Amino acid sequence: MQSSNLKEVEDAQKTLIRYCGEFSNFIAEKAFGSYIYDKEGHAILDFTSGQMCSVFGHNHPKFIEILEKSGDRAIHLLSSILSPSVINLSKRLASELPDSLSKCIFLNTGSESNEVAIRMAKLVTGGFEVIGFSGSWHGMTAGAQSCTYSKTRKGYGPAIPGSLMIPAPYEYRCPIAHCKGSCDHTCLEVGMKMCDQQSTGAYAALIAEPLLSAAGMIELKPDYIKRLKALCDERGLLLIFDEAQTALGRLGKTFAFQQYDIVPDFLTLSKTLGGGLPLAAMVTTKEIEEACHKKGFIYVTSHVSDPFCATFGLAAFEILYEEKLAQKALELGKYLKEQLIKLQEEHECIGDVRGKGLLLGVEIVKNRETKIPDDTLGQNICNRCLELGLNMNIVRMKGYGSIFRIAPPLTISKKEIDLGVTILNQAIRDCIK
Repeated sequence: MQSSNLKEVEDAQKTLIRYCGEFSNFIAEKAFGSYIYDKEGHAILDFTSGQMCSVFGHNHPKFIEILEKSGDRAIHLLSSILSPSVINLSKRLASELPDSLSKCIFLNTGSESNEVAIRMAKLVTGGFEVIGFSGSWHGMTAGAQSCTYSKTRKGYGPAIPGSLMIPAPYEYRCPIAHCKGSCDHTCLEVGMKMCDQQSTGAYAALIAEPLLSAAGMIELKPDYIKRLKALCDERGLLLIFDEAQTALGRLGKTFAFQQYDIVPDFLTLSKTLGGGLPLAAMVTTKEIEEACHKKGFIYVTSHVSDPFCATFGLAAFEILYEEKLAQKALELGKYLKEQLIKLQEEHECIGDVRGKGLLLGVEIVKNRETKIPDDTLGQNICNRCLELGLNMNIVRMKGYGSIFRIAPPLTISKKEIDLGVTILNQAIRDCIK
């Protein structure tokens, strides 16, 4: 990496809190499409879509057009005052969803959208117990963090009471050392029974990503989801689907839950809805909204229903359909996965390749027989990729191994995928010499 970038990072650390470990040794001056650039014009191919948000690529022309015209419209309003962009986005979002999901609220982050869903679930059920998956990540605010079972829990005191956990269906590493590469739902059945034993009889909700990203890119298969929903219904648990990363085409559907034969009670959206802008949404049923309203539901933040960001949500659906990006995610995702499997055949350190659409995982191990995770090698490969011109994201947490989360923009080209795979291949070779 260029010395000028290194010096700027060192200077930045004098005034910035290190909120994600160490900062990358790259200062981004601008971004466009599938690339980010430093001030000297060095290009980095972005296989993470920023923070998995720039699903339509960086600085999409339609977004730039909105930015240029933003001075003619309201940017921010009192939370109780609505704007045409917020009203139109609520109508558009409701029209995209099953009839039961028809009530929306617009916020800024995934943490907030999950916070709203959790609060409403507790209010409408009268319960307070919320179940999440091992390794999950639903946000950093108090309620969302309490049902996040990633590496963010230690050192901050007790979580909110009623936070319960079930094991993720991690086929490559069965959480109960039972399956041999194919989940038979035993972990789900055992997990729910264990929650029942801990429960005080005050269940409210279960929250899940259709593809558990931070937990190691673990896909919840249709038959698993069907059984999960049945177990929730038996217990009076409302189902929250957190589609921060999986919505707006990334898994080949507008919303990932459309691949299942169920509809959640709450749908939370963030990252991809704003395409890089701070926009999130929570959608629920008319019945739940009415019951919560009668009980005095309140959720007011400084930027709820901001008109400026809502405009980008409207544009997101236009881009998704005009450019047929959901179909593109399936086609290019299949192609990318095939190339990653070829790398797996070449490199012993790649233990598993998994995921769907353009949301894929590559797990780095010391030994395929023992499946011992190799955190050091994974991080070295990640760093070497950046030096060679590829931005990658790796999950490093005890018990989940070293897992690359690969989520390039849906607008990426086949040529750019080939370039990314070539760089990854070179980085692996350089790091295992």
